[in-house]
Amino acid sequence: MADINTQLERPRLQIALDTTDMPSALRPLNAAIDQVDVIECGTILIIAEGLRAVREIRALYPNKTILADVRIAEAGALIARNCFEAGANWVSVVAGASMTTVEQVVKVANEFGGEVQIELGEHYDADQAREWKRLGAKHVIVHRSRDAEVAGTLKWGEDDVERIKELHDMGFTVTITGGVNAADLPFFEGSPVGVVISGRGIVKADDPLAAATELKNTINTVWPQ
Repeated sequence: MADINTQLERPRLQIALDTTDMPSALRPLNAAIDQVDVIECGTILIIAEGLRAVREIRALYPNKTILADVRIAEAGALIARNCFEAGANWVSVVAGASMTTVEQVVKVANEFGGEVQIELGEHYDADQAREWKRLGAKHVIVHRSRDAEVAGTLKWGEDDVERIKELHDMGFTVTITGGVNAADLPFFEGSPVGVVISGRGIVKADDPLAAATELKNTINTVWPQ
């Protein structure tokens, strides 16, 4: 594995802020920020606080990559423009959105120098994924669902590793999410993961900085350079 890993880009660490108000998002973010590469203004936070969340976090951290995880399904150009104007670098689109919507979002993203992320469900169509790439989407998310993970009915498996490789080979940056902790990461050794997301693992930790540091150290060990 070591020879493979040295050829792989080291994943970035993304914090997912899915709290219901700004103070509960900012406390762990401010504590862990030195170890964080990407800040996700999560769907729940944006529903609760609106794009104010993106604006305030952009003002605090002007040099960090920010994802507005708005999971666009339609009205792609309008929603994307609002997100990028608020200061987002990336926006998310659900896999079920029409190709027309994806194309609209990509067009707006290009105006702002932003990037588009497709959020996959448990299943996806490879031909559909190739079309997303052709249209200009740069990222895809492979994840365990929040509900299934809480129920204990969904685990990482070899199918996930195969999906990651297939999508990477198409040219996507592949993100993994869904209750990811440091103990999960060695399972992905040798896999071309581009971004590792941790939400509750950092946000709900007694010491968010220590939790983020453990994740970052594990990433550095699993994907040495």
